[in-house]
Amino acid sequence: MPQNLLEQLRKFTIVVADTGDIEAIGKFRPQDSTTNPSLITAAAQLPQYQPIVDDVLLAARKELGGNSTDAAVANLAFQRLAIAFGKKILAIVPGRVSTEVDARLSYDTTATIAQARSIIAQYDKSGIGRKRVLVKIASTWEGIRAAEVLERDGIHCNLTLLFGLHQAIAAAEAGVTLVSPFVGRILDWYKNDTGKDFHGTDDPGVKSVTTVYNYYKKFDYKTQVMGASFRNIGEIIELAGCDLLTISPQLLAELEATVAELPRKLSPDAAKSMNINKIIVDKAAFDRMHAADRMATDKLKEGIEGFSAALVKLETLLAQRLAELENKNPT
Repeated sequence: MPQNLLEQLRKFTIVVADTGDIEAIGKFRPQDSTTNPSLITAAAQLPQYQPIVDDVLLAARKELGGNSTDAAVANLAFQRLAIAFGKKILAIVPGRVSTEVDARLSYDTTATIAQARSIIAQYDKSGIGRKRVLVKIASTWEGIRAAEVLERDGIHCNLTLLFGLHQAIAAAEAGVTLVSPFVGRILDWYKNDTGKDFHGTDDPGVKSVTTVYNYYKKFDYKTQVMGASFRNIGEIIELAGCDLLTISPQLLAELEATVAELPRKLSPDAAKSMNINKIIVDKAAFDRMHAADRMATDKLKEGIEGFSAALVKLETLLAQRLAELENKNPT
Protein backbone atom coordinates (compact mmCIF):
# COMPACT_ATOMS: atom_id res chain seq x y z
CA MET A 1 0.00 0.00 0.00
CA PRO A 2 1.46 3.47 -0.93
CA GLN A 3 2.68 5.53 1.99
CA ASN A 4 1.74 9.13 2.68
CA LEU A 5 4.37 11.87 2.44
CA LEU A 6 4.76 12.21 6.20
CA GLU A 7 5.55 8.51 6.66
CA GLN A 8 8.14 8.65 3.90
CA LEU A 9 9.69 11.88 5.19
CA ARG A 10 10.30 10.30 8.59
CA LYS A 11 12.63 7.73 6.93
CA PHE A 12 15.37 10.25 6.25
CA THR A 13 14.47 13.44 8.14
CA ILE A 14 13.65 14.03 11.81
CA VAL A 15 10.16 15.53 11.88
CA VAL A 16 9.64 18.30 14.42
CA ALA A 17 6.34 19.98 15.35
CA ASP A 18 6.39 23.78 15.08
CA THR A 19 3.69 24.68 17.58
CA GLY A 20 2.85 25.43 21.19
CA ASP A 21 -0.39 23.44 20.86
CA ILE A 22 0.13 20.36 23.03
CA GLU A 23 -2.89 18.55 21.56
CA ALA A 24 -1.50 18.92 18.02
CA ILE A 25 1.85 17.54 19.16
CA GLY A 26 0.12 14.50 20.63
CA LYS A 27 -1.71 13.89 17.35
CA PHE A 28 1.30 13.93 15.02
CA ARG A 29 3.89 12.25 17.30
CA PRO A 30 6.96 14.24 16.21
CA GLN A 31 10.45 13.39 17.45
CA ASP A 32 11.02 16.95 18.72
CA SER A 33 9.05 20.15 19.10
CA THR A 34 9.90 23.83 18.74
CA THR A 35 8.16 26.90 20.10
CA ASN A 36 8.66 30.64 19.73
CA PRO A 37 7.13 33.70 21.44
CA SER A 38 4.37 34.01 18.83
CA LEU A 39 3.38 30.35 19.19
CA ILE A 40 3.41 30.50 23.00
CA THR A 41 1.32 33.68 22.92
CA ALA A 42 -1.24 31.99 20.65
CA ALA A 43 -1.36 28.83 22.76
CA ALA A 44 -1.68 30.80 26.01
CA GLN A 45 -4.96 32.27 24.74
CA LEU A 46 -6.59 28.87 24.13
CA PRO A 47 -9.10 27.89 26.85
CA GLN A 48 -7.66 24.39 27.33
CA TYR A 49 -4.32 25.84 28.41
CA GLN A 50 -5.68 28.42 30.86
CA PRO A 51 -4.87 26.26 33.91
CA ILE A 52 -1.18 26.20 32.86
CA VAL A 53 -1.20 29.99 32.50
CA ASP A 54 -2.93 30.49 35.85
CA ASP A 55 -0.55 28.18 37.70
CA VAL A 56 2.47 30.00 36.29
CA LEU A 57 1.03 33.42 37.16
CA LEU A 58 0.20 32.49 40.75
CA ALA A 59 3.62 30.90 41.24
CA ALA A 60 5.31 34.05 39.90
CA ARG A 61 3.24 36.24 42.25
CA LYS A 62 4.19 34.05 45.19
CA GLU A 63 7.88 34.12 44.23
CA LEU A 64 8.02 37.92 43.89
CA GLY A 65 5.77 38.69 46.84
CA GLY A 66 2.57 40.64 47.26
CA ASN A 67 4.15 44.07 46.83
CA SER A 68 5.42 43.35 43.32
CA THR A 69 3.68 45.04 40.38
CA ASP A 70 1.50 43.09 37.96
CA ALA A 71 3.96 44.04 35.22
CA ALA A 72 6.88 42.49 37.14
CA VAL A 73 4.89 39.32 37.78
CA ALA A 74 3.88 39.13 34.11
CA ASN A 75 7.51 39.51 33.01
CA LEU A 76 8.64 36.64 35.22
CA ALA A 77 5.60 34.56 34.24
CA PHE A 78 6.25 34.80 30.51
CA GLN A 79 9.74 33.35 31.04
CA ARG A 80 8.27 30.53 33.11
CA LEU A 81 5.34 29.93 30.75
CA ALA A 82 7.54 28.80 27.86
CA ILE A 83 9.18 26.31 30.21
CA ALA A 84 5.80 25.13 31.53
CA PHE A 85 4.72 24.41 27.95
CA GLY A 86 8.12 22.85 27.27
CA LYS A 87 7.69 20.40 30.16
CA LYS A 88 4.22 19.41 28.94
CA ILE A 89 5.61 18.89 25.43
CA LEU A 90 8.49 16.74 26.71
CA ALA A 91 5.95 14.44 28.34
CA ILE A 92 4.73 13.66 24.79
CA VAL A 93 7.74 13.80 22.46
CA PRO A 94 10.64 11.35 22.87
CA GLY A 95 13.25 13.92 21.84
CA ARG A 96 13.87 17.58 22.53
CA VAL A 97 12.02 20.85 22.93
CA SER A 98 13.36 24.26 21.91
CA THR A 99 12.72 27.12 24.33
CA GLU A 100 13.54 30.67 23.25
CA VAL A 101 15.54 33.37 25.00
CA ASP A 102 13.81 36.77 25.16
CA ALA A 103 14.17 38.25 21.65
CA ARG A 104 14.75 41.66 23.22
CA LEU A 105 18.17 40.37 24.35
CA SER A 106 19.28 39.44 20.82
CA TYR A 107 22.13 41.98 20.70
CA ASP A 108 23.29 41.41 24.30
CA THR A 109 25.67 38.47 24.66
CA THR A 110 25.95 38.61 28.46
CA ALA A 111 22.19 38.86 29.08
CA THR A 112 21.50 36.06 26.58
CA ILE A 113 23.94 33.75 28.37
CA ALA A 114 22.36 34.58 31.75
CA GLN A 115 18.81 33.89 30.58
CA ALA A 116 19.81 30.69 28.78
CA ARG A 117 21.41 29.40 31.99
CA SER A 118 18.26 30.36 33.90
CA ILE A 119 16.11 28.39 31.41
CA ILE A 120 18.31 25.31 31.77
CA ALA A 121 18.35 25.64 35.58
CA GLN A 122 14.55 25.55 35.62
CA TYR A 123 14.46 22.43 33.46
CA ASP A 124 17.18 20.87 35.64
CA LYS A 125 15.07 21.62 38.72
CA SER A 126 12.22 19.63 37.13
CA GLY A 127 14.52 16.66 36.52
CA ILE A 128 14.77 17.26 32.76
CA GLY A 129 18.29 16.73 31.45
CA ARG A 130 20.11 19.11 29.14
CA LYS A 131 20.07 16.61 26.28
CA ARG A 132 16.33 17.18 25.96
CA VAL A 133 16.40 20.98 25.74
CA LEU A 134 17.62 23.33 23.02
CA VAL A 135 17.88 27.01 23.91
CA LYS A 136 16.76 29.14 20.96
CA ILE A 137 18.81 32.25 20.28
CA ALA A 138 18.57 34.73 17.39
CA SER A 139 21.41 34.45 14.86
CA THR A 140 22.95 37.86 15.51
CA TRP A 141 26.72 38.03 15.94
CA GLU A 142 26.11 38.62 19.66
CA GLY A 143 23.71 35.67 19.87
CA ILE A 144 26.20 33.37 18.14
CA ARG A 145 28.93 34.40 20.58
CA ALA A 146 26.57 33.63 23.48
CA ALA A 147 25.82 30.20 21.99
CA GLU A 148 29.54 29.48 21.70
CA VAL A 149 29.97 30.01 25.46
CA LEU A 150 26.84 28.02 26.30
CA GLU A 151 27.82 25.05 24.13
CA ARG A 152 31.16 24.84 25.95
CA ASP A 153 29.14 24.61 29.17
CA GLY A 154 27.08 21.71 27.79
CA ILE A 155 24.00 23.81 27.03
CA HIS A 156 22.74 22.96 23.55
CA CYS A 157 21.58 25.80 21.31
CA ASN A 158 19.25 26.27 18.36
CA LEU A 159 20.20 29.37 16.36
CA THR A 160 16.98 30.79 14.95
CA LEU A 161 16.06 33.66 12.61
CA LEU A 162 18.77 32.47 10.26
CA PHE A 163 18.57 33.85 6.71
CA GLY A 164 22.10 34.09 5.32
CA LEU A 165 25.05 31.77 4.77
CA HIS A 166 27.26 34.09 6.86
CA GLN A 167 25.02 33.43 9.88
CA ALA A 168 25.10 29.68 9.24
CA ILE A 169 28.89 29.52 8.90
CA ALA A 170 29.47 31.62 12.03
CA ALA A 171 27.07 29.39 13.99
CA ALA A 172 28.78 26.18 12.82
CA GLU A 173 32.22 27.58 13.64
CA ALA A 174 30.88 28.39 17.12
CA GLY A 175 29.95 24.72 17.56
CA VAL A 176 26.20 25.18 17.97
CA THR A 177 24.02 22.09 18.00
CA LEU A 178 21.39 23.23 15.51
CA VAL A 179 20.48 26.05 13.13
CA SER A 180 16.98 26.91 11.91
CA PRO A 181 16.98 28.61 8.49
CA PHE A 182 13.58 30.23 7.83
CA VAL A 183 12.40 28.95 4.46
CA GLY A 184 9.02 30.66 4.22
CA ARG A 185 10.16 34.05 5.43
CA ILE A 186 12.88 34.08 2.78
CA LEU A 187 10.25 33.25 0.15
CA ASP A 188 8.01 36.04 1.48
CA TRP A 189 10.80 38.61 1.09
CA TYR A 190 11.63 37.64 -2.49
CA LYS A 191 7.96 37.58 -3.53
CA ASN A 192 7.50 41.03 -2.09
CA ASP A 193 10.75 42.34 -3.57
CA THR A 194 10.29 40.98 -7.09
CA GLY A 195 6.53 40.65 -7.46
CA LYS A 196 7.09 37.08 -8.66
CA ASP A 197 6.04 33.72 -7.26
CA PHE A 198 8.48 30.84 -6.85
CA HIS A 199 7.99 27.08 -6.77
CA GLY A 200 10.00 23.91 -6.29
CA THR A 201 13.78 24.24 -6.55
CA ASP A 202 13.39 27.88 -7.64
CA ASP A 203 12.04 28.81 -4.18
CA PRO A 204 14.69 31.11 -2.63
CA GLY A 205 14.03 29.64 0.84
CA VAL A 206 14.61 26.12 -0.47
CA LYS A 207 17.80 27.30 -2.19
CA SER A 208 19.06 28.91 1.02
CA VAL A 209 18.57 25.82 3.18
CA THR A 210 20.03 23.56 0.49
CA THR A 211 23.15 25.76 0.37
CA VAL A 212 23.58 25.67 4.15
CA TYR A 213 23.03 21.89 4.29
CA ASN A 214 25.55 21.19 1.51
CA TYR A 215 28.12 23.54 3.05
CA TYR A 216 27.87 21.81 6.44
CA LYS A 217 28.13 18.30 4.99
CA LYS A 218 30.97 19.23 2.62
CA PHE A 219 33.12 20.48 5.50
CA ASP A 220 32.01 17.96 8.16
CA TYR A 221 30.39 20.38 10.59
CA LYS A 222 28.53 18.61 13.39
CA THR A 223 25.91 21.39 13.50
CA GLN A 224 22.58 20.11 12.19
CA VAL A 225 20.24 21.96 9.84
CA MET A 226 16.53 22.23 10.66
CA GLY A 227 14.48 23.93 7.95
CA ALA A 228 11.70 26.05 9.48
CA SER A 229 8.87 28.44 8.64
CA PHE A 230 7.26 26.65 5.70
CA ARG A 231 4.55 28.14 3.52
CA ASN A 232 3.55 24.97 1.64
CA ILE A 233 4.38 21.27 1.43
CA GLY A 234 6.21 21.84 -1.84
CA GLU A 235 9.04 23.44 0.14
CA ILE A 236 9.14 20.44 2.48
CA ILE A 237 9.22 18.00 -0.43
CA GLU A 238 12.24 19.82 -1.93
CA LEU A 239 14.12 19.57 1.39
CA ALA A 240 13.44 15.88 2.08
CA GLY A 241 16.64 14.51 3.58
CA CYS A 242 17.50 17.65 5.57
CA ASP A 243 18.65 16.71 9.09
CA LEU A 244 15.43 18.01 10.65
CA LEU A 245 12.36 19.94 9.47
CA THR A 246 10.07 21.77 11.90
CA ILE A 247 6.56 21.83 10.47
CA SER A 248 3.26 23.42 11.54
CA PRO A 249 0.30 21.14 12.42
CA GLN A 250 -1.56 22.33 9.32
CA LEU A 251 1.23 21.24 6.97
CA LEU A 252 1.83 18.02 8.94
CA ALA A 253 -1.85 17.17 8.31
CA GLU A 254 -1.45 17.95 4.60
CA LEU A 255 1.61 15.71 4.35
CA GLU A 256 -0.25 12.93 6.14
CA ALA A 257 -3.20 13.25 3.77
CA THR A 258 -1.09 13.14 0.60
CA VAL A 259 -0.09 9.82 -0.96
CA ALA A 260 2.72 10.24 -3.49
CA GLU A 261 6.32 9.21 -4.06
CA LEU A 262 8.83 11.22 -1.99
CA PRO A 263 12.41 11.00 -3.28
CA ARG A 264 15.26 12.12 -1.06
CA LYS A 265 16.59 15.49 -2.27
CA LEU A 266 19.43 16.23 0.18
CA SER A 267 22.17 13.83 1.25
CA PRO A 268 25.64 14.05 2.83
CA ASP A 269 27.20 11.90 0.09
CA ALA A 270 26.00 14.22 -2.67
CA ALA A 271 27.27 17.27 -0.77
CA LYS A 272 30.71 15.71 -0.33
CA SER A 273 31.25 15.57 -4.08
CA MET A 274 30.31 19.22 -4.66
CA ASN A 275 32.81 21.95 -5.49
CA ILE A 276 32.21 24.38 -2.60
CA ASN A 277 34.67 27.03 -1.42
CA LYS A 278 35.24 27.42 2.30
CA ILE A 279 34.54 30.90 3.68
CA ILE A 280 36.16 32.45 6.74
CA VAL A 281 33.58 34.41 8.73
CA ASP A 282 35.02 36.65 11.42
CA LYS A 283 33.22 39.71 12.81
CA ALA A 284 34.29 41.95 9.92
CA ALA A 285 33.23 39.38 7.30
CA PHE A 286 29.94 38.74 9.11
CA ASP A 287 29.10 42.45 9.18
CA ARG A 288 30.15 42.91 5.55
CA MET A 289 28.15 39.91 4.29
CA HIS A 290 25.14 40.85 6.39
CA ALA A 291 25.11 44.43 5.08
CA ALA A 292 25.39 43.12 1.50
CA ASP A 293 22.42 40.75 1.97
CA ARG A 294 19.30 42.94 1.97
CA MET A 295 17.02 39.98 2.59
CA ALA A 296 18.93 38.72 5.63
CA THR A 297 19.24 42.25 7.02
CA ASP A 298 15.52 42.94 6.63
CA LYS A 299 14.26 39.57 7.87
CA LEU A 300 16.55 39.35 10.93
CA LYS A 301 15.47 42.82 12.03
CA GLU A 302 11.81 42.06 11.31
CA GLY A 303 11.97 38.69 13.09
CA ILE A 304 13.50 40.11 16.26
CA GLU A 305 10.97 42.96 16.28
CA GLY A 306 8.08 40.51 15.68
CA PHE A 307 9.09 38.15 18.47
CA SER A 308 9.68 41.11 20.79
CA ALA A 309 6.19 42.44 20.00
CA ALA A 310 4.72 39.00 20.72
CA LEU A 311 6.40 39.05 24.13
CA VAL A 312 5.01 42.50 24.91
CA LYS A 313 1.54 41.23 23.93
CA LEU A 314 1.95 38.14 26.09
CA GLU A 315 3.08 40.19 29.09
CA THR A 316 0.02 42.43 28.67
CA LEU A 317 -2.30 39.41 28.48
CA LEU A 318 -0.67 37.87 31.54
CA ALA A 319 -1.01 41.06 33.56
CA GLN A 320 -4.71 41.23 32.63
CA ARG A 321 -5.22 37.60 33.58
CA LEU A 322 -3.40 38.12 36.89
CA ALA A 323 -5.74 41.01 37.74
CA GLU A 324 -8.74 38.77 36.96
CA LEU A 325 -7.43 36.00 39.19
CA GLU A 326 -6.75 38.33 42.09
CA ASN A 327 -10.17 39.94 41.77
CA LYS A 328 -11.70 36.47 42.02
CA ASN A 329 -9.54 35.45 44.95
CA PRO A 330 -8.61 38.55 46.96
CA THR A 331 -6.17 37.82 49.79
